[in-house]
Amino acid sequence: MLKVRNVRKNFQGTEILKGVDLTVEKGDVVAILGPSGAGKTTLLRCLNFLERADSGEMIFDGVRLSLPKAGKKEIAELRKKTAFVFQNFNLFLNKTALENVTEGLITARRLPVREAEETGRRTLDQVGLSGRYDYYPDQLSGGQQQRVAIARAVAADPEIIYFDEPTSALDPELTGEVLEVMRQLAAEGRTMLVVTHEMEFARNVSTKTIFMEDGMIVEAGGTKQLFETPKEARTKEFLRNTGR
Repeated sequence: MLKVRNVRKNFQGTEILKGVDLTVEKGDVVAILGPSGAGKTTLLRCLNFLERADSGEMIFDGVRLSLPKAGKKEIAELRKKTAFVFQNFNLFLNKTALENVTEGLITARRLPVREAEETGRRTLDQVGLSGRYDYYPDQLSGGQQQRVAIARAVAADPEIIYFDEPTSALDPELTGEVLEVMRQLAAEGRTMLVVTHEMEFARNVSTKTIFMEDGMIVEAGGTKQLFETPKEARTKEFLRNTGR
């Protein structure tokens, strides 16, 4: 589904990504692990053109794109097939949960309002928010807000969902409810690329795991292999330090 080659990104003279290669197959749940500053979030943002990579190439669903040179039309077509779940929810504060889910369907995808609302209710039901259609973000807990954000992503029926540390802004007691929704999506066969510090989720839910450090992929492979018999000394040290 997705192949990325030689992704490089500089910020103010500092090289954040140093030639990253990545392949994601349909149905993969890929966990991206690594210490803070490894370049994990920057990689995700470059893949969805929230940041412009300085070099690199993407093949998505058979379509080849230059990461630094892709045009607005190409990016718009790509984003119809992807969704992004942010750390801090990025909800419209003046819109209800249902309106947050339907806004993109109506304005960007031109769905009729009734059809968009049916889709919105169905996806909110799916993430356990059937009684919260008319609640505004400030009436919801952090976990509920993130579940609205996930419902918004799922409602677009994307081919891949990018998750950027979706539980990092949550209190520990709210983290579990968001991870459970993500487990359900994985069980449905959703293709997901997840930057996370939740090691238990990575080990038990992801099909593949990537360990990044200093802007590079140190090791990548099947999750069972990487957690149980990592090949690289730095991967072993990282897993040992995180208790895995």
